[in-house]
Amino acid sequence: MLFLQRISKGMVYPIVVYGDPVLRQRAKDIEPGTDVKQLIDDMYETMHHAQGIGLAAPQIGKSVRLFVVDGTGLEKDDDEAEDLSDFKKAFLNPVMLEELGDAWEFEEGCLSIPNIREKVSRKDTVRIRYYDEQWNVKEEEYDGMKARVIQHEYDHIEGKLFIDYLTPLKKRLLKGKLTDISRGDVRTEYRILAPLRK
Repeated sequence: MLFLQRISKGMVYPIVVYGDPVLRQRAKDIEPGTDVKQLIDDMYETMHHAQGIGLAAPQIGKSVRLFVVDGTGLEKDDDEAEDLSDFKKAFLNPVMLEELGDAWEFEEGCLSIPNIREKVSRKDTVRIRYYDEQWNVKEEEYDGMKARVIQHEYDHIEGKLFIDYLTPLKKRLLKGKLTDISRGDVRTEYRILAPLRK
């Protein structure tokens, strides 16, 4: 019997979790022209390993303005579901130009805040300028789920987390769980780096 295994192209990093200062820093621009191919490959590998659809560099401990997204593996569960089959790309030194349209709520989670999901309200459409992997400048507009994924990942390079959008009461109710995450007292399918782990 022959088993085909997905050949790993890159390195799988542990995911930095809640409480680590790197998640609260505004990330720095990458020098245009820098060879970031390996880092991008490693980020895709890490994200796929953790079954995420977006990953920002601070989540692997690197405070640089880079995030990757990949919705190509998502199953469309019904006709209403948005098609993300062409949504795989890296955003280098992105600048959010505009967030437009009506705000809508959706339950978000985050690899850096495992096992917590909460409703977050975000605008429907974004306009963003960024460099692609070949350092070509792009300016594009996204809406729906694509816009939400981009907003979530963009927040990471600004030092913001999805729980920042919650009410003070919700945050208080999550305090114990967040402390456990910081200590590494949480079950995940992927390796984590917990700042308060003894």
